[in-house]
Amino acid sequence: MNRQLSIQAVSRLTGLSRHTLRYYEREGLMLDPIVRASSGHRRYSTDDLGWLEMVTCLRATGMPIRHIRRFAELCRQGEDTVPQRIELLESHRAELLRHMRELEGYLEMIARKIDYYEGEQRRASVAAVPDSVAV
Repeated sequence: MNRQLSIQAVSRLTGLSRHTLRYYEREGLMLDPIVRASSGHRRYSTDDLGWLEMVTCLRATGMPIRHIRRFAELCRQGEDTVPQRIELLESHRAELLRHMRELEGYLEMIARKIDYYEGEQRRASVAAVPDSVAV
């Protein structure tokens, strides 16, 4: 069964604001059109929730909106576009790996700076201790 959920329920379940959900719909990022109840309120399906999980992953990893839109377009076009989808995702993965290596370098630099400051603090505290007086 494909339950219909209100925008408030989807917001609560996904952690995405209602504004963001409307934005994703407006920008063509949703796989399928969002169904409207007779009242005009949006009704999301459980399939929509699964798709939002993918969109959230892509956004969280820095994929630009235009690439997510392209990915959604390719998915809507059917199975013939699987090679293009793979290419798009592989390109994104390569960019993520490059960025991760860059971040690892920054982390190493920060760790070295912490080690330096901790060493300075140790040296300063040793220098501040007066020579022991023989009793």
